[in-house]
Amino acid sequence: MNGSSTAEASATQEPGTEHAALSSRELIRMLRVPRFGGEGLPESGLWHAWVELQRRGEPDSGPAFVSGLRHLHRQRSFAHSEIAAVDPFPNEHRLAADPYVGELWKSYKRCLCTNRNGPAGQLLRELEKHVTAG
Repeated sequence: MNGSSTAEASATQEPGTEHAALSSRELIRMLRVPRFGGEGLPESGLWHAWVELQRRGEPDSGPAFVSGLRHLHRQRSFAHSEIAAVDPFPNEHRLAADPYVGELWKSYKRCLCTNRNGPAGQLLRELEKHVTAG
């Protein structure tokens, strides 16, 4: 299967379903080493990996998720950052078990898409409190 048909297949899939097939170890690796390439928010990949790890009951997923988000947030703060700011999954916040965390995520993505890094940083701190508390 070539790269274009893989991209087409993932575009037609429901968001996050490709993460269910990966091992927990691979998902944790995704959280620790976020990827920048692609047309959509790289943070969405982290979100889907974290949601899947939460569903599996992995206790170390919260700190790894926040660490990956912080890394991407620092990269976005650079003046000539070329990280995508298009949200291909506007309803992915509904995947969260906690509705408050889902709403925080939705607001965080909205700030990223409008290049408002200051408010996004505040939301990231609030997300960290709730994600790592459990």
